[in-house]
Amino acid sequence: MLQDARDDQILFLSLFLGLGIFTRDWTLQPLTIGVAIATSLTVQLLASLYIHRRIKPESPFNPSLRSALITGLGLSLLLRTGHWYTMALAATLAILSKFILRANQKHFFNPANFGIIAVLLLTQDAWVSPGQWGEVGWYSLLFVGAGGIVLKRVGRWDTTVIFLSTYTLLGAIRNLWLGWTWDVFTHQLMSGSLLLFALFMLTDPRSIPDARGGRVIWGGAIALLTYILQTYFSIATAIFWALFILAPLTLFLDKKWLAPRFHWETTMI
Repeated sequence: MLQDARDDQILFLSLFLGLGIFTRDWTLQPLTIGVAIATSLTVQLLASLYIHRRIKPESPFNPSLRSALITGLGLSLLLRTGHWYTMALAATLAILSKFILRANQKHFFNPANFGIIAVLLLTQDAWVSPGQWGEVGWYSLLFVGAGGIVLKRVGRWDTTVIFLSTYTLLGAIRNLWLGWTWDVFTHQLMSGSLLLFALFMLTDPRSIPDARGGRVIWGGAIALLTYILQTYFSIATAIFWALFILAPLTLFLDKKWLAPRFHWETTMI
């Protein structure tokens, strides 16, 4: 186990990216991956330097490049595009969202999620493939094991449990109501992209509610909205839209339930 929980996350996300390329035959170009990571790191460095010089020149300069690398890896895992400059735009907007879209010294959008939704809205050259991992059981075990290690260290396992429990319950009720066989239900739950989202994107401790009560409500609300968007609007990427739409709810929940703010360390966002 590494000293910083983000190092564990970087290791696991890099492993997942390698597995996707070599075992799932993804048509990912090294240039696109390099652009996602390099842009994330560069924008983080420049924005942190600007904040440091304008606001905190007397404090040590620590640009939090680990977080930027996690964003770059997340974009490489989830976002697909035909041109490198679309990926660069996604990475730029993802990192800048942390510095611009803030309240009470906290950013409330998950950076990778914001970058993905931004280019889906702004361009016609981006898409997300929720089924890219298929339903291979050993992938699911790997994701759960790796995600469990990270969540145990940051103490945000409750968010994932509530989200998956609510999502599972809603799906089971619908499955019973329609009289479908249970293989349809398990097919939905074994999605690798769903587990990656629930274990690594949904649980970003810097952008989700601080208090456990707030996280319980927030995780359940995202599961409910995901279910509605998938079931009634047939949106395959519902999990990403649900997180984006409900991200501002964090601000209300933090006011309702006061709790200590999570800090990785003394970093520039």
